Amino acid sequence: MKAVLDPMERSMEALFGLIMVLTFTLSLSVRSAGRAEVREMLIGALGCNLAWGIIDACFYLMATLGERGRSLQRVRRLRATGDNAAVTDAMQEALPPVLVDLMTPAELLRLRDRIAQLPEPPLYATLTLQDVKGAAGVFMWVFLITFPVALPFVVTDDPVVALRVSNAIALFLLFFIGHRLAVFGGFRPWRTSVLMVVAGLAMVGMTIALGG
Repeated sequence: MKAVLDPMERSMEALFGLIMVLTFTLSLSVRSAGRAEVREMLIGALGCNLAWGIIDACFYLMATLGERGRSLQRVRRLRATGDNAAVTDAMQEALPPVLVDLMTPAELLRLRDRIAQLPEPPLYATLTLQDVKGAAGVFMWVFLITFPVALPFVVTDDPVVALRVSNAIALFLLFFIGHRLAVFGGFRPWRTSVLMVVAGLAMVGMTIALGG
């Protein structure tokens, strides 16, 4: 079964969730914070990521429906034309350009003929139960990334210790995200991981400075 999100998308969603929760944890004044302030911070962090998880799940469904509709349009275009230029254009939209460049016009036309022999596609794109499950997976991924960073504030009454542990967890997660991106994209793992940590902290700092 195809994963809902590829490694790049999962990393970006995790990065966004971390930035969201870090804007709350790093803005907490631990020297003067009491349990009420910590509780308010936790509610804000969890609520913010809960809202974004719902929004992101809706975006996933919208993108899935749009891409499926676009695919139906490409299929109909291919079934309706035998012109070499039109077939090539449609294939370049549907396939990676490097693959289209490797195929001869005759091969493209043969592929078009095979597509034309398929059953008539539906008139409209629709969502399936699997899509809804995928959206639920996106929601859970975005929302649950909050918990490792927020958990230290739940298990200890000392906000200073909680913040240090929370920051250490966040740095580890940023490093891990960078490493996964490096593996996926073929980059240097250590350099990419360190750059991810720096970039993530810079984005958090910018967000806090702008009032986010």
